[in-house]
Amino acid sequence: MLLWAVLVLTGCGQVITLTPTPTPTPTPTVAVALVATLPPTATPAPYTPEPTPTPTVTPTPILYTIRPGDNLLAIASRYGVSVAALQNANGILDPRTLQVGQQLIIPPPEPDRVDAAATPTPTPMPVTVQGLHFSETTIGGLWVLGEVRNDTDRPLEQVRVAVVLLDETDQEIGRAEGPVFLDLVEAGDTAPFALLFGQAPGAFERYLAFPLRALPAYVGGYYRDLVVEDLESRGERYASYTVQGTVRNVGPEEAIDVQVVLTAYDPLGRVVATRKVTPDHNVVPVGGETRFTAVLVPTGGPVERITARAQGRRWTVQP
Repeated sequence: MLLWAVLVLTGCGQVITLTPTPTPTPTPTVAVALVATLPPTATPAPYTPEPTPTPTVTPTPILYTIRPGDNLLAIASRYGVSVAALQNANGILDPRTLQVGQQLIIPPPEPDRVDAAATPTPTPMPVTVQGLHFSETTIGGLWVLGEVRNDTDRPLEQVRVAVVLLDETDQEIGRAEGPVFLDLVEAGDTAPFALLFGQAPGAFERYLAFPLRALPAYVGGYYRDLVVEDLESRGERYASYTVQGTVRNVGPEEAIDVQVVLTAYDPLGRVVATRKVTPDHNVVPVGGETRFTAVLVPTGGPVERITARAQGRRWTVQP
């Protein structure tokens, strides 16, 4: 039938071309990307932790009890220290005052000094050396006694001083150094020292006295509530003195390692005797007390006054 229709149309002389129905072009799909903009995340600042304090280990001191026949030279040789260091550590000005049964602190060996002729550091120190007094010993040595004054508004510890002897050309001919007798030097207070030149030079033109070290104190380990009462002294103005008194604990804790530092001054304010002694009991409970008795041998005089300061430590350090 379709063929017949084509022939009919052809016969009429007209060709009809059928246009195919266009295939609809698919509408392109536009992809829309939705990007969510998130609020910026806060970046915390880097945290620097507080420094953790490193505990300082205090070595246990070596104690030696004097026995009959002992002398300082033999004890010093036994422990490998100098006689001067042994005397400085125990505040012994006159070896004749040693008694059988007395306990001595054996100091650690002194470190080797890299430059023995080094001059003092120019960095200002917070303490002043004052009240010096020189005295020759009966065996050819030289004692230098004095004190330091804390010029700051806070306590200091590990205070160490030196004395250098110079000749007429300012050349060093002798040096001695050591700690003061008080472990903690309160603001505005003083602390005595005694340095021994084992062999004194024949003569020296002048001297230098200066602090070597003085550090701000961490007072948490010290017990500062000890007072000295009923201080008495008996003796001549130039001879030995017997000094006695009472240490009382007026604080809220038990005090341990209790010691008393005695200092004698002449009319010019110079230190002519000093000594560190242990009382009858070195542990004093709250509200308790203990007695002490010691012999002071002045290296000069006359003695104008004698002072006593008590020091101690705490069982524990509170944070």
